Amino acid sequence: MITWAELKTIFQNSNWNQNPCIVQILGLCPLLAVSTNLINGVMLALATIIVMSLSGFVVSLLRHLIPYEIRIPVFILIAATLVTVVDLSINAFMHEMYLILGIFIPLIVTNCIVLARIEAYAAKQKPLHSLFDGAFMGMGLLWTLGLLGGLRELIGGGTLFSGIESIVPTWTALQILPADYPGFMLAILPPGAFILLGCMIAAKNWLDARAAAQAKLPPPEPVATAGCH
Repeated sequence: MITWAELKTIFQNSNWNQNPCIVQILGLCPLLAVSTNLINGVMLALATIIVMSLSGFVVSLLRHLIPYEIRIPVFILIAATLVTVVDLSINAFMHEMYLILGIFIPLIVTNCIVLARIEAYAAKQKPLHSLFDGAFMGMGLLWTLGLLGGLRELIGGGTLFSGIESIVPTWTALQILPADYPGFMLAILPPGAFILLGCMIAAKNWLDARAAAQAKLPPPEPVATAGCH
């Protein structure tokens, strides 16, 4: 079993302290190529969550049966099997989204985030811990890709949820900025993704430094108040 304290620690490490995108800087290829809007980033992240959590769980279950010398090919085989299932499922049930994400769904197999987490954590920990670690690490990717994609879409075109109709046909994108907004093409292009990702990394480092500074401050002196007479 897994305790609440362990679950909380895994969640904090995966989403903030060891975030795969803004701390470990892994998976830059899909991070920069797919995050042109919020929906694309979120959908790829959801597919990655499924692969990471299930592959971590399976590897942890089989970790004592996998010879050390061939562990990497076995890890890749397990991840590839799960990616194939996810790829075919998206093709069957969300074909338009499948066409948009294209090659980046199969490339989850070679994503450094997946293989690195299997090797560093799942191959050494218990199955339930590995399941949650993979899911939470994927959630770190989810909010990072979602935020980056949302910023790029909003700055680049003034909208949010562009492409939602490929998932829910009756929904349409939200026009956040005025309809005559000319757009800012740099945000949609890869250089814009690099700039915004750098800003997100800088913001995270600033928040960490601020929290560390506040933790070192002495507690505030109690304020004397006059009694009632």
